[in-house]
Amino acid sequence: MNLEQYFPVLLFIVVATLIGAALLAAGRVLGPNRPDPEKLSIYECGFEPFGDSRMKFDVRYYLVAMLFIMFDLEIAFLFPWAIASGEVGMVGFWTVAIFLAILTVGFIYEWRRGALDWE
Repeated sequence: MNLEQYFPVLLFIVVATLIGAALLAAGRVLGPNRPDPEKLSIYECGFEPFGDSRMKFDVRYYLVAMLFIMFDLEIAFLFPWAIASGEVGMVGFWTVAIFLAILTVGFIYEWRRGALDWE
């Protein structure tokens, strides 16, 4: 393997970094900077902030987020199989069938336990 093959990639990274830095610098230099108290005030979805900023979120919010990420990542494992489905044969088919069965059992378990209910 020759390192000269990677020169275009390195050149692309360097040029992209330089262009990004130049655009950020141009925005900082040329952009208007007129701060006022109204612009710098803290807001919460258009409303004045209320309550303590360190209040606890409901655990269900985090649970639903983790479940979404977990199932989303597991579904991402299906894309390589879908691309290579013609080459893996019946062994690949049954492997993915078992994988999807396990996913379905996990989904049903979460559904029955009420983890997906938002009250």
